[in-house]
Amino acid sequence: MTESVEGTLLWEPSEESKKNSNISRYTRWLESEKNLSFGSYNELWEWSVNDLEGFWASVWEYCGVVSSKPYDEVLAKRDMPGAEWFPGAELNYAEHIFLRARAEESAIIHGSEIRPLSEMSWDELRERVAAFAAGLRSLGVGRGDRVVAYLPNVPEAVVAFLATASIGAVWSSCSPDFGASSVVDRFRQIEPKVLITVDGYRYGGKDHDRMETVAGLQAEIPSLEHTVVVPYLNEAPDTSGLENVAHWNELLEDHRCVELAFERVPFDHPLWVLYSSGTTGLPKAIVQGQGGILLEHLKKADLHIDLGPGDRFFWFTTTGWMMWNLLVGGLLSGATVLLYDGNPGHPDMNALWSFAEASGMTCFGTSASYITSCMNAGIEPGRDHDLSKLKSMGSTGSPLPPEGFEWVYEHVKKDLWLFSTSGGTDLCTAFIGGVPVLSVWAGELQARSLGAKVEAFGEDGASLVGEVGELVITEPMPSMPLYLWGDEDGEKYRDSYFDKYPGVWRHGDWIRIKPHGGCVIYGRSDSTINRGGVRMGTSEIYSAVEKVEEVADSLVVDIPKQDGNSFMPLFVVLEEGAELDDELKGRIKKSIRENASPRHVPNEILAVPDIPRTLNGKKLEVPVKKILSGQSPEKAASRDSLSNPGSLDRFAELAGNLG
Repeated sequence: MTESVEGTLLWEPSEESKKNSNISRYTRWLESEKNLSFGSYNELWEWSVNDLEGFWASVWEYCGVVSSKPYDEVLAKRDMPGAEWFPGAELNYAEHIFLRARAEESAIIHGSEIRPLSEMSWDELRERVAAFAAGLRSLGVGRGDRVVAYLPNVPEAVVAFLATASIGAVWSSCSPDFGASSVVDRFRQIEPKVLITVDGYRYGGKDHDRMETVAGLQAEIPSLEHTVVVPYLNEAPDTSGLENVAHWNELLEDHRCVELAFERVPFDHPLWVLYSSGTTGLPKAIVQGQGGILLEHLKKADLHIDLGPGDRFFWFTTTGWMMWNLLVGGLLSGATVLLYDGNPGHPDMNALWSFAEASGMTCFGTSASYITSCMNAGIEPGRDHDLSKLKSMGSTGSPLPPEGFEWVYEHVKKDLWLFSTSGGTDLCTAFIGGVPVLSVWAGELQARSLGAKVEAFGEDGASLVGEVGELVITEPMPSMPLYLWGDEDGEKYRDSYFDKYPGVWRHGDWIRIKPHGGCVIYGRSDSTINRGGVRMGTSEIYSAVEKVEEVADSLVVDIPKQDGNSFMPLFVVLEEGAELDDELKGRIKKSIRENASPRHVPNEILAVPDIPRTLNGKKLEVPVKKILSGQSPEKAASRDSLSNPGSLDRFAELAGNLG
């Protein structure tokens, strides 16, 4: 592999591919229908963020949004937070999924460690969504009620979500590898009426029964009235330990031949609840609207990911990550979506590449850590698999280093559009990322997305170009949260995103915007941990660790490495007389695996005498991460602000000796 240098030109789109891209069709439409002409993508972007009303109205019209009532105006209120989009309009997200349906062609192709590769046609999807929507109504679910899912990335999850959205109910999901306490912390906040769950799942060749966990969820979430069990691990799950059970197959069978109908709701009616990683306290319950998500995902799927009928769109994700929601949004373009449930490294790192070949994948979405893992494993996807149909590859979750870009072009496919993206659960989209008419440069995200006024701010709030600054969004976007669940006065919402720059969204990433429009992300400016595509806050890991009685206190950080991977050490303070031997380490790892997530088991566990804390008791995760990355304790934290300033010394001693 050649030496990796940020900014090296790796790929340029052909003139034919530029002309045939969706974004070029859109710009030609703007010229013919709106008398708007743009000489470059940057000019188009400038217009999209400076004339928000004109841009989002054009997306509405160009993408054929259907509304039973016309909107009064595009942006009635421009404030952040509190922007008011398309008042008066009434629509339904799920209805738009079926506008580009192609009858007997495949809507979903799916594979897993349990099930063989199979397909679901658009007609089958429509029939099952209609039946399950009727089933939900029979269970008493109506507009505004919450339906939650403890499901893997399987077709039943897509069916259940679309059925929920079609009747105006509110969806929320977690993947079944989340431990019980993490699920309760999320779902109990929103008081769901119905839980949909699998009986268990398989990961890395190992089966995990979930019936006992589900019984615990029923006990801990008092609002639940019904639990729908999807057979997955077993054809006939044992549900004897559960109450008020409905069976998935029976519910569908009981409501066969029902016509699919859509409850059209106001633009700002809640579509789903996503969750922050829970760095401190309970995860934030982020509520996003039917209309805002519809417009954002239409824009993203069509104009930025360049999807359309005939495409087969994949992203490796679980139902506990917003990329699952975006993956389902690929159906809005008429593309087939590809679902995979299982360990991407089982039986080896070729698992997803085999799936790509077998499914005829055209767009392969994954995480930067997966790409670097493939690179480190020395596999040769382009040599060992038929990837002739693969046109593009997306990367997200963390910054993809230049060597990751170059590995894709050298070992996957030379003529491939590779787009690295950055966004977040908070808006359920990527606001920096792929543009099919632009070149690909190593280590760079191609451009800021249309309608997303992303800037880099210095400490004084000045906009920077060519310098690293805080990633901010200075104009509202339709998919921004309507509110946080339970945050009656909006204080938590304001504190989460607008505390540093009033009226400006601060996202928590470091970014450099280059003069030509490309961007480089330098990681989170907070302490969220993202392992294998699963984002989790440290508080959830601490809760699991401190269930072990010998552990008095703990701290965890995720330290980026030069190869694009990361090293995650866990530091523990032990109760008097306890010893950190292999047996205790094993129990700590088991507790994390069962109560938080198997993917957040640390690389190493070390005993320390004390965990550094501020005077008000907050753990110093970010300063410890900086110290372990080589920064001096004096620069990483003010000792005067600590209740135990001497605690930093042990971490300084460990710096450079981990991983």
